[in-house]
Amino acid sequence: MTEPRTGHVLLGVNVLVYGYIPAAWRSPLLGTQDFVEPAYWERIGRLAERARLDAVFLADALGLGDPAYDANPIRLDPAVTWAHIARSTEHVGLIATASTTFNDPVDLAARILTLDHVSHGRAGWNLVTTRDDRSAANFGLEQVIPRSRRYERGAEFAELSRALWSAAGTGARVRHHGTHFDYDDEFRAPASPQGMPVLFQAGGSPGGRDIASRYADGVFTAEITLETAREHYRTVKDGAARAGRDPRDVAIMPGLLLTLGSTEEEARRRVDELYESSPSAYSAAWLSHAIGVDVGTLDPDEQFPDEVLRGPADPEIFTGSIGFRESILEQIRQTRPTVREYLRQTRYSGSGHGGFVGTPEQLADRIEQWYRGYACDGFNLQPDILVDSLEVIADELIPLLVSRGLFRADYETTTLRGHLTAAAGSTAVRLPVH
Repeated sequence: MTEPRTGHVLLGVNVLVYGYIPAAWRSPLLGTQDFVEPAYWERIGRLAERARLDAVFLADALGLGDPAYDANPIRLDPAVTWAHIARSTEHVGLIATASTTFNDPVDLAARILTLDHVSHGRAGWNLVTTRDDRSAANFGLEQVIPRSRRYERGAEFAELSRALWSAAGTGARVRHHGTHFDYDDEFRAPASPQGMPVLFQAGGSPGGRDIASRYADGVFTAEITLETAREHYRTVKDGAARAGRDPRDVAIMPGLLLTLGSTEEEARRRVDELYESSPSAYSAAWLSHAIGVDVGTLDPDEQFPDEVLRGPADPEIFTGSIGFRESILEQIRQTRPTVREYLRQTRYSGSGHGGFVGTPEQLADRIEQWYRGYACDGFNLQPDILVDSLEVIADELIPLLVSRGLFRADYETTTLRGHLTAAAGSTAVRLPVH
């Protein structure tokens, strides 16, 4: 049997500049230069805190994105951006993405710890290994290093960073002599207000899951179907137990693309209008990039060929996100749409991350089903347009979750780590027995 869950849902918002829809920048609610204005980011932070969300996430890349398939090709340094939000908020966690391939662990540990002090214990780091050649070129490389070496370096980076944070303020010497890093000294920095900054890991590859199980406090995953989400949940939790950790200490938070309306028809009309004002080739270009196959060469009125759907990608040849690719292909295997049908279907069911189009009540149903079914510990919400969607989340979704006993009525703690601990509840997670 499965014991009832005693904690509550974790909720974050993944801030993709203006929203996840490519045409979000065209909204009359936004100015074309808002993304470089501190006031815009402070507004987002205050809205997230009004919704009593646990954290805001900011993605990053070390090269400009390709607008042919990237809805948010512009990038700002997350740690600097979150300093604006730290000043205008008191409770919401601030999670900054940073690469282990193109950073130094001592420098990054100090930067994240600085944000932790500026925010009084609300800082987190979202660990990525960076997979694109555009970023590699900015560091003098012709192409990014192979995936296996990136994750090997990423695991050692996480281990050293946590050791440095643990030693901060104690005067203890950190001795690390590894394959990629060599450190033998004190870490001269004040101790974290929350004990240690929170570490998230993003990605669903075997190497990423290993880092998550051994070191991460949370995982930002890409899940489309309930069945694969449950499988990933068990894999990471079991891995944490094998590493000698309490499975509750690793929070699983899939991304969820959102379009909300007062009726389902209104929500579908909204998402259709937003997509139809985007470049017509955008969805096909994104899907081609995500699965490593030129979708333009496929017959749009035929189902995806078996050779496209067959088996996992070679991790040393396919340079994209393995987690995204596998979640997309599993959805296609289950529904068997034509190429044209799938490209339209992604408006409503997500692409890479799961999707939701409907009312706040229906979204509460979705969150409850996945949470009580041990498919996740919460969600990273990704609204189509941030500004008005965050208002709906705060004023309509959150009260529904509170009334169902799925979310707290108000903040119970003042640190990000405290939010995660409170959400985990007081009894050990017992996963469903098959």
